[in-house]
Amino acid sequence: MQITLWGTRGSLATPGPEMARYGGNTSCVEVRGPQGTLLVLDAGTGIRRLGAALPDTVRRVDVLLTHLHMDHIQGLGFFAPLYRPDIEVHLWGPARTALDLQMRLTRYLSPPLFPVGLRELTCEIHEIPEGGMEIGEFRISAALVCHPGPTVGYRIVALEGVLAYLPDHEPALSATPLKFLRREWTSGGALAAGADLLIHDSQYTSAEYGGHVGWGHSSLKQTLDFGTLAEIKGLVPFHHDPAHTDADLDRMIAVALDDARPAYPVMPGLEGATFTL
Repeated sequence: MQITLWGTRGSLATPGPEMARYGGNTSCVEVRGPQGTLLVLDAGTGIRRLGAALPDTVRRVDVLLTHLHMDHIQGLGFFAPLYRPDIEVHLWGPARTALDLQMRLTRYLSPPLFPVGLRELTCEIHEIPEGGMEIGEFRISAALVCHPGPTVGYRIVALEGVLAYLPDHEPALSATPLKFLRREWTSGGALAAGADLLIHDSQYTSAEYGGHVGWGHSSLKQTLDFGTLAEIKGLVPFHHDPAHTDADLDRMIAVALDDARPAYPVMPGLEGATFTL
């Protein structure tokens, strides 16, 4: 399983020298299996670059949306495979009782917000089934997590290992240390349990988080504690604040690691970084 980060920000940032390594694109992760199965996790602005880089041999792409906040879908209309009839594109996302997924996506992919309507694009739309699903060599499960609106996290299982993806997540909804909670009672705990790699929201410093409790995002300290609670084997901090520069993020990670001293490796969430399970 090969995992590539195409966008790591929580909101669109103006790229420049101060963000050269962590990048400025919003959430998008490519997951490729050894048999050729291609998953795309979220459709932030990074998906445009991913679409342009796909080899001509690709014939199917499955895009798994965690939720429909703008930073996670704003690149969808610029995803090249949606305009190619020779590529089968499937869009997956969480269900909601009021409007189905197609109607909610149509609100964005229609005039005046976008010149091309969803019905004009080559794709199939599916709401995530409760029991999970199998796509190629991947077994995928999803569950609602703590974040405003219907938001899910994903657990992707293959012979090579387990990836957990929770890009927008606030596991405790308070400053209560996670070490006092039980994994099975914690939002996202079952999705992340024992994962070989966890990609997880880490938008705030501990000081910043105090003013954002209940907003649906984590401090890096919370993320490290959550990783320990879930007994993961590796972590990629994700969903960086658009105001944080490379230097800010380097400092933030160094301070949090020195404080938490996790028993697992932490790899910076750099745009363009690739990990292999």
